Amino acid sequence: MSEVFVVRNQLGQYWGKKKRWVDGTKAKRVMVCKHEDEGINLLVELGARDIDLRGEVLAVTANDKGIPTVDPSEHLLEDPDDLKPAPEPEETESSEPGELENASEVPISAEDTDSLHSG
Repeated sequence: MSEVFVVRNQLGQYWGKKKRWVDGTKAKRVMVCKHEDEGINLLVELGARDIDLRGEVLAVTANDKGIPTVDPSEHLLEDPDDLKPAPEPEETESSEPGELENASEVPISAEDTDSLHSG
């Protein structure tokens, strides 16, 4: 185990590897800095983009794989990586290839629209 540094905000969330805040429930998604000054620089950069940020750089231990030991935040976040994509709608079969199922899908040419307005 080695000492590493992580950035934590005022809600107890950690800066993640995918450049967004994570709640720490999956520690492998937390960004790790090997040196404290890297963590401080990261915190300064984040603070420049978000003036309401109140963060800190924490020294934590990491396992042999470099995953930090962090306490999960009480303010849990929905992780977009955990969301399953919506199922694709099934295609309906028509009797002829290229046949339109609905009359509202019939393309109208410019000539057709001109004749509608002239009448």
